[in-house]
Amino acid sequence: MSASRLEGFSDGVIAIIITIMVLEIRPPHEPTLAALRAMQPTILAYILSFVFVAIYWNNHHYLLHATKAVTGGVLWANMHLLFWLSLTPFVTAWVGNAHEHATPAAAYGVVALMSAVAYTILVVMILKANPGSAVVRAIGNDVKGKLSIALYTLGVALAFVAPWLAYATYALVSAIWFIPDRRLEQVER
Repeated sequence: MSASRLEGFSDGVIAIIITIMVLEIRPPHEPTLAALRAMQPTILAYILSFVFVAIYWNNHHYLLHATKAVTGGVLWANMHLLFWLSLTPFVTAWVGNAHEHATPAAAYGVVALMSAVAYTILVVMILKANPGSAVVRAIGNDVKGKLSIALYTLGVALAFVAPWLAYATYALVSAIWFIPDRRLEQVER
């Protein structure tokens, strides 16, 4: 299988994930600003999740664009990543409905953490399938990836102290990754 076919499949799954998230947002029953303000936790959860998924889509694109060889291990690692990303609409809706509680805040962090772990596994599998390639040189020691895993782990723990601290930690990880991973941007297949 080519990297472009894998990328196309992944793009479709990610588009469905984003579509499901937005369909979970129901308009307010009353046409007032007060009714819209009452939806603030739902809207903020959606924004955080949209940025989260968009960051994965962006970096996934550059990673696969730089990949020449795709093995069975790469395919399964990619499916593992898509599994965790596909849980994003569920935890987003739960946070939107119960943002002040620790369990939804922690569950959101677990999905984010496992997505980061799955992405790391995908990177490792791609590096193994492409020894000596430009993608190997571009990835380097992946400080941002390791930092993200540490921060998501911290966020899950903070959810049981104060959920807002967990959300702030998850937003911090998104801020770190908001600019696409430049290491891969210039790599050609």
